Amino acid sequence: MVSIALIGGDGAGKSTIAHALVERLPFPASYLYMGLNPQSSNVALPTTRLVHAARRRQHPESANADHVSLHSLRKKPDRGRVWRAARLINRIAEESNRHLISRRRQRAGEVVISDRHFLFDYWSTNTKRRRLSDRLHMLFLTRILPRPDLVIWLDAPSEVLYARKPEVATEYLDERRRAFRSAGHEVPRFVHVDAARDLDTVYAEVEQLVLDFHREKMR
Repeated sequence: MVSIALIGGDGAGKSTIAHALVERLPFPASYLYMGLNPQSSNVALPTTRLVHAARRRQHPESANADHVSLHSLRKKPDRGRVWRAARLINRIAEESNRHLISRRRQRAGEVVISDRHFLFDYWSTNTKRRRLSDRLHMLFLTRILPRPDLVIWLDAPSEVLYARKPEVATEYLDERRRAFRSAGHEVPRFVHVDAARDLDTVYAEVEQLVLDFHREKMR
């Protein structure tokens, strides 16, 4: 059983490379979105889609943006303890559900290629400043939710990422880059790939990493 996560800032090529791996690898593989945006997800709980629909009605500009969801962890108004508890329960249920889907696919003989991963999307060096519900969530992600077998960080300078996908400020991209680097110690196999190069070159390196890792696991 093998699970591989591709992480990186917006514009790093995660989705493109993940789908290409599923199509080209010489063994069964499947794609699983493990990020925050239900509209980008190929699987999501009904409660998650309902929450997203309500947010879309209130904030239409954030409907399709993963980065807005990330920022909203710190910018949402306080809606009370009941709301925070319900949000925490739904987040943990969603993350657990997608992990179980990944495990079922792996037991069926597939290599699961994850586009993003919750641990790295939520990771922050400023966790002590978060509310109790957010700290409990981070505890779940760092201590309970199983890690991917291999994490491949598609890294590029913020200026390069912004030129490819000018949707978020370079300051935010720099913040996420620092967070990815900091979170690398949370997984046993964390590989850095220079994603500033052309897509074909980056894909070739990622594919070789996956092939080598799969060969090692099969032994």
